[in-house]
Amino acid sequence: MKKYFLTAIFSALILTGCSVDNNNPTPQVVIAHWNLIKTTGGVAGVNHTFPLKTVIWTFDEANLKLTVVNNNTDDTKQDALDSGTYDYSVAKNNDDSYLSISENEFGGFKITSSQLVIDQNDLSQGSGADGFVYTFQKTLETAN
Repeated sequence: MKKYFLTAIFSALILTGCSVDNNNPTPQVVIAHWNLIKTTGGVAGVNHTFPLKTVIWTFDEANLKLTVVNNNTDDTKQDALDSGTYDYSVAKNNDDSYLSISENEFGGFKITSSQLVIDQNDLSQGSGADGFVYTFQKTLETAN
């Protein structure tokens, strides 16, 4: 008799312990966008700055796609890539990382918690001389 009583109590606890909680929101996805804020270097020694959301790079790591939204209307400023979607890959060599876009090596890069710096003078096969250094600032977007 004791066994049936414990089974009934245990079953009641399991059934009442599970409930649908409509107060918990759906988990949100956080998307990192990289905003070009500065371009330096090149043959002419440029030093261009950009307001946030002028040139935005978004990396889709699952599909190895880079989406660029380029709203820069000043053709005198070096802004790297036109708007579009590009294939990309990352190569590692010891502690160094190199970004290739559309199968062309774009440069070495370093990421901190809030910045991405791509240096076109830092290449996997040696150093370049007249490349650009692109500095990006991270912004986050939440999506359902």
